[in-house]
Amino acid sequence: LPDDLLLECLSRVPSSSLPSLSLVCRRWFYLILSPSFILLRRQLRLSHPSLFAFSPSLSGVFSATLSFPSPRPAATWDLSLCLPINTASLHSLPRLVSIGPRIYIIGRNSMLRYNAWTHHVTAKSPMIFPRKKFAAAVVSNKIYVAGGGGSRAASAVEEYDPETDTWRVVAYSQRMRYGCIGAAVDGVFYVIGGLKIGGASVNGAGGIEAHVYASSMDLYDVEARVWLRSRAVPGGGCVVAACAVAGYVYVLTSHVVELSFWRFDARRKCGGGGGDDSSEGFGEWCKMKSPPMPTQIRLDGTVRFCCVGVGDNKVILVQVVGCIDDLLRRSGRSQRGFKDGLVLVYDSGGGEWSRGPDLPE
Repeated sequence: LPDDLLLECLSRVPSSSLPSLSLVCRRWFYLILSPSFILLRRQLRLSHPSLFAFSPSLSGVFSATLSFPSPRPAATWDLSLCLPINTASLHSLPRLVSIGPRIYIIGRNSMLRYNAWTHHVTAKSPMIFPRKKFAAAVVSNKIYVAGGGGSRAASAVEEYDPETDTWRVVAYSQRMRYGCIGAAVDGVFYVIGGLKIGGASVNGAGGIEAHVYASSMDLYDVEARVWLRSRAVPGGGCVVAACAVAGYVYVLTSHVVELSFWRFDARRKCGGGGGDDSSEGFGEWCKMKSPPMPTQIRLDGTVRFCCVGVGDNKVILVQVVGCIDDLLRRSGRSQRGFKDGLVLVYDSGGGEWSRGPDLPE
């Protein structure tokens, strides 16, 4: 059968049979990993978006899965067995990206690929330059990283090709960032927030420039191989989490005594090719409803969040480090109920937040 007809048939197979299908032959293996297959599954409402969480320990890496919508009346995390991995670099805030059912865990000096269908883990080639707290995202089934590390690593944008298991440098950034976050929409790689690396100022302007980095994002057009005009969050602040969902980039920023949640229109309806204002709405910011957390709270380095896009309309905000209750206690406030592993779910269609099941201990 031609590929298009075979895809129509394979896309209707129950999810439980997909791991077996991938073993039939090399052709089927690549077809069910293709963007066309994933698109067909979504159109047939047969896709089951899931959130994966990984926690490194001395004995390996534990994984947990939260499905949307949950097959149970009350959503709960499914815990899997510990993966026997002993990689020290994965203990230092690795970045995670996914291509279909494959999740890439990118550490400073190593990279692992986890197959969500078979639960197999495979070691892959590490990045060219060791990095820490860098931006990572997927564009056209290739992984892009930027920022983090020393001056050479921070300026180089690397591209990873899963087909050949190789990395290469594709661009250099004029703004070197550390602690940045990555996202991707319509062929554009967004390098968001973080701190400025190098170039310390002696005239007092360094602090202002560092603040600009923390509340801005750089845009790299992957196909055209050019940098587009940088954008800044209208309300300023420090970006603490970000992700992409259905043509938008969502950003959570921390201010002196509050949090704000913003949406950036990243849809390029008229196509790319080097122009960053290629559609009427591209580049517009909109302030959204803030997550339901205590008012007048200022995040410090002891509390960290991760933002993940799930499906076509959900933004998942996960507290991955620290405890908000401790922040409240230190400020003398009696409000409680925000322990470790807080999970909040934002429905972009309804514009409302809800609380999901906390991360398993």
